[in-house]
Amino acid sequence: MEKIRQAVLYIGLNDADTHEQKFGTEKYYRILRHVCRQYHVAVSVSLNEGSYFHEDGTYVEEKTLVLTMMGVTDETVREIARDLCTFFNQESILVSYTDCETHYIKDRIRINE
Repeated sequence: MEKIRQAVLYIGLNDADTHEQKFGTEKYYRILRHVCRQYHVAVSVSLNEGSYFHEDGTYVEEKTLVLTMMGVTDETVREIARDLCTFFNQESILVSYTDCETHYIKDRIRINE
């Protein structure tokens, strides 16, 4: 088992100014994938429904992309979060870290061998 750090970014899709999603979800996926590819980071992405309060107190419900990265430096995580915050015009992006142990299972079914 290998001990590594997992980073998870929660990226809302509603615009910080209009409080509404400006583009189709697939466009946000494309931007996110492009940013991660530029940083040479492998990721897992899922789409969730989320809600939170803006700094001005406004309650918002929105689609949220959840980006999970394993073994990425804190500096790279911050740079990715800053880029996505800017590109998606977000008030902020939530970043969480968890120390975890990982390993790969590599068994396969072999037919006709």
